[in-house]
Amino acid sequence: MTVPAGAGRALVTGAGGMLAHDLVPALRQAGWVVAALGRADLDVTDASECVAAIDGHHLVVNAAAYTDVDAAETDEAAAFAVNAVGAANVARACARAGARLVHVSTDYVFDGTAAEPYAVDHPVAPRSAYGRTKAAGEWAVRGLCPESWVVRTAWLYGAGGPNFVSTILRLASERETVSVVDDQIGQPTWTADLADLVVRLVEALAPFGFHHGTSVGQTTWFGFARAVFELSGLDPARVLPTTTDAFPRLASRPAWSVLSHDSLDQTRITPMPDWRTGLATHLNA
Repeated sequence: MTVPAGAGRALVTGAGGMLAHDLVPALRQAGWVVAALGRADLDVTDASECVAAIDGHHLVVNAAAYTDVDAAETDEAAAFAVNAVGAANVARACARAGARLVHVSTDYVFDGTAAEPYAVDHPVAPRSAYGRTKAAGEWAVRGLCPESWVVRTAWLYGAGGPNFVSTILRLASERETVSVVDDQIGQPTWTADLADLVVRLVEALAPFGFHHGTSVGQTTWFGFARAVFELSGLDPARVLPTTTDAFPRLASRPAWSVLSHDSLDQTRITPMPDWRTGLATHLNA
């Protein structure tokens, strides 16, 4: 299907999620006529529902996902149904309708043991149920819908749902000090910045395949929390460092979640701003 001048018809799945909160208005501002479908409107695990919903659209952004990382460890089948089967259903329906697809994925597809930013073509080696199901979804999308972009992101926060920033601010109001892990490194990414990048990838008709959608720079969760305190006018000394081992979780967390932006640089698409810039803008919104 040829996209008409002035964008066209777009569908966003997972419309009740944090990313969709910023993605839907970003697409509309860019000229797209957007249909936003949440879980109650579209069950991505139902192939026939996907076909009916996607028919007539020029672009689909699949933001529907099972994101409870720890719960996935004890119910991987439920996560697989959404993250893998659901992604396959959406991709197959897009190919049938001639729609281009943006599929949102995660840093959890990697093993988290690297010492340099993960390139888009680095072998996936997930160490959690969530990561395995998302890796399967990536494979399905690229196999079933050639005109697709898989955008991996990490450490998302935004106004559209519960997130690390809001949790830290709540804890700051309840406790004198807050202990945060200092041995996991990643790129805090504001959903508004990611939404903007998705729109720019589509508008530029970037090469189909894998791209990384994370902020520039890197920090630890401890550094992230201190920045939240500092930019909110609170004393960052109230944030104390701790280790991952001190907070055992069901699912393994990547120690290294820094993603390379080389694929964007090669296509002359400007990466997102530095993570502190995004955080400051979010807190001042």
